[in-house]
Amino acid sequence: MALDTNILVYTPDSPETYAELIQKAGYTSVRCASTPEEVKTKLEGTEVIIAWKFPLSLLERPEANRVKWIQSLGAGVDDLVGSSSIGEQVVITRIVDQFGPSMSEYVFGQLLHVYQDVARTRAAQREKRWEPFVTDLLQGKTMGIAGLGSIGREVVKKARAFDMRIHGLSYSGRAAHLVDRHFGPNEWIPFVKELDILVLILPLTEQTRHVVNREVLQSMKPDACLVNIGRGHLIAEDELIEVLQSGHLRVAILDVFQQEPLPKSNPLWELPNVSITPHMSGPSTQERIGQYILDNLTRFHRGEPLLGVVNRRSGY
Repeated sequence: MALDTNILVYTPDSPETYAELIQKAGYTSVRCASTPEEVKTKLEGTEVIIAWKFPLSLLERPEANRVKWIQSLGAGVDDLVGSSSIGEQVVITRIVDQFGPSMSEYVFGQLLHVYQDVARTRAAQREKRWEPFVTDLLQGKTMGIAGLGSIGREVVKKARAFDMRIHGLSYSGRAAHLVDRHFGPNEWIPFVKELDILVLILPLTEQTRHVVNREVLQSMKPDACLVNIGRGHLIAEDELIEVLQSGHLRVAILDVFQQEPLPKSNPLWELPNVSITPHMSGPSTQERIGQYILDNLTRFHRGEPLLGVVNRRSGY
């Protein structure tokens, strides 16, 4: 098959980077856009869309009738799966097996900051106080990992290195053998009760939206840590705020939120038992993501199965 498939690359920030990479690989019909207005002028004839936060309503226009495949530039595809604008004949793919190392290191970097009480030692240094104290350990703690896909498996590997007990919750159960104890989707309360640390890595689906609610949070140990690197809507945010304000939970380490950027008026900013980062745990490096896209384009032209095909029924 010739490399003249009509490809549209869309990101709100620098789509030219990926477009140039694809052109260098020999694809002759590559356009890029960074605004919905640009998409309107370049959508006609497009067969493949490679995008992040694509204006999906534009797929209802007659100019989009040739679109066969949408490649997301991220792992989360809840916006795509939940859209009625994407025809059933269009294949959706997402990035897989790319974010595990960075996101798992984020988890343990943040947890070590808490358990080693780095904030206390830095404060003492600023005040020139020589104040030895005994730090807490991850060793022997029980970590619960909700979501045992490629990212969850990387977190399991690093937790093993810290000699932790590992419990897991997943909807398929395919990776149950990797953890010391496995729970199903209807076992959230028994799952969280024994945990010192809960890490959320689930995709966002109708079944997982606000699955971590007040009941789940209050069932956790009072000194447990919560880490969310999955999707912001996994947690009922208003209920989390109320639970944290009551002093329950040692800390909530949050990299994703229901609204991003997190509004300055959100109470999470000022809570002492919250650590906020700006959706940075899984950085998309252009080199790795670019190679992934090229591999999938090669598969597309050869008629081979694509990587990261999304099952619309399961939502990921």
